[in-house]
Amino acid sequence: MEIQFVIDQLEEVAQKIISANPNKVILFHGEMGVGKTTLIKQLCKVLGVKSATSSPTFSLVNEYEATNNQLVYHFDFYRLNQETEALDMGIDDYLYSGNWCFIEWAEKIPNLIPEAHSTISISILDDGKRSLTLN
Repeated sequence: MEIQFVIDQLEEVAQKIISANPNKVILFHGEMGVGKTTLIKQLCKVLGVKSATSSPTFSLVNEYEATNNQLVYHFDFYRLNQETEALDMGIDDYLYSGNWCFIEWAEKIPNLIPEAHSTISISILDDGKRSLTLN
């Protein structure tokens, strides 16, 4: 799926992503400031998360409860130095839990990503719109 959008259309974009039935482990790729965290916040909202969401840059993972007692995990591995740090925090338990796992900076843990995952790539176009690809 490929979408071009402006930030005001994020709710619609998030609904399209969830409706596309992606794998529950989703890797987010894009330059810093492109809107990965903002999109993840909107995905959480679409999934029924009522609590405030924020970037887990320092904690590495935030956990949210969505509707139907579903759990959503949001990872930010930007500050990770080695894959072993992710193993030490129990990343396997999260990734194979069957819950939603949204992962920013997944390139820091390439050997730990489950085979069954989806990828969202976001870039900013010259006109300021975002281009999103879901694979």
